[in-house]
Amino acid sequence: MGVKSYAKGVVKEGKRVRWPKRDVLIPSIIVVIIIAAVAGLLLFAEDAAGARLISILKDAFSNLGGK
Repeated sequence: MGVKSYAKGVVKEGKRVRWPKRDVLIPSIIVVIIIAAVAGLLLFAEDAAGARLISILKDAFSNLGGK
């Protein structure tokens, strides 16, 4: 299968898709953006907490070395 026939197939399938109406699409996009933002905030908080924990452990174990 060549690139040209693949592209034609993609266009053909794209025309057969039932695309959602605007009144359904906009709320769906808003929900996706909100979920992505919340997930991003949670991952940021977990990363910050993990970095803080590693820093605390690093300080605690560096003091045990006697240096």
